[in-house]
Amino acid sequence: MTSLEFTADREERVDLFLSRSCPGLTRSAAQKLLEDGAVTCGGERIKKNRRTSPGEVYLTVLPAPEPIEAAAQDIPLDVVYEDEDVIVVNKPVGMVVHPAPGHPDGTLVNALLYHCGNSLSGINGKLRPGIVHRIDRDTSGLIIAAKNDPAHLSLAAQLEDHSLCREYHAVAVGGFRDEGGTVDSPIARHPVDRKKMAIDPNGRRAVTHYQVLERLSGYTYLKCNLETGRTHQIRVHLCSIGHPLLGDTVYGNKKPVPGLAGQCLHAKSLTFAHPRTGEVLTVDCPLPDWFEAVLTRLRK
Repeated sequence: MTSLEFTADREERVDLFLSRSCPGLTRSAAQKLLEDGAVTCGGERIKKNRRTSPGEVYLTVLPAPEPIEAAAQDIPLDVVYEDEDVIVVNKPVGMVVHPAPGHPDGTLVNALLYHCGNSLSGINGKLRPGIVHRIDRDTSGLIIAAKNDPAHLSLAAQLEDHSLCREYHAVAVGGFRDEGGTVDSPIARHPVDRKKMAIDPNGRRAVTHYQVLERLSGYTYLKCNLETGRTHQIRVHLCSIGHPLLGDTVYGNKKPVPGLAGQCLHAKSLTFAHPRTGEVLTVDCPLPDWFEAVLTRLRK
């Protein structure tokens, strides 16, 4: 079990306060902790309808991780960085991050369970051990996982306050007038197609910064930095300004591109403060061969 203390800074529902204060803890999970008597203030158990007052200190006991149902599988991993707290993997195109309907195994989680054994955080539950953030199945590149709960909380907090920096490289359709820009448009689940996301004024704020790296005939090679991390964010944002990603058959041209298994998008770099030491680390990985081949072909 992990015990954490949080000090209230405003008046609000205690379940909302806990989910806001403990990155990775959903509001429903906070309500379950309250129902189970795992949250106390001044030694007294707290009811889930309580409202906090500034200065109150809440002790929250996170339960031990549930037994993991995902199976460990000996799947090769391209490990770019690893220590006792975190592991950074260069995920290939086609690999799903965690088990889900339609993808019960063969995922990054299955591979991490084999590689790390029991050394993965349990905050995100038995099917997502260690997983702090995700990238799409058909996006390649860096993903960081936590080996223990304190590391998970630290990395999740950095995602929340945008200090964990994620740099992507992409090839977008069309030419850009400017050398760079920012798309600041909220994103929510598509109202009709639930497998897609869409720009929605009632959605969650989403911010993508982009910079032109190279102008190609009919295409543009971009660097994108995420300020937020919504599902399909880069894909939705670039499509919304008229520049869908090359190979994106969901938000762009429905016809597949020869030589591409998915969208031309690669998570190239991660910068984060180490959860234990506080040292700022930058981890980088090269463009995959298929991405380089696309650039070579477009340059001709």
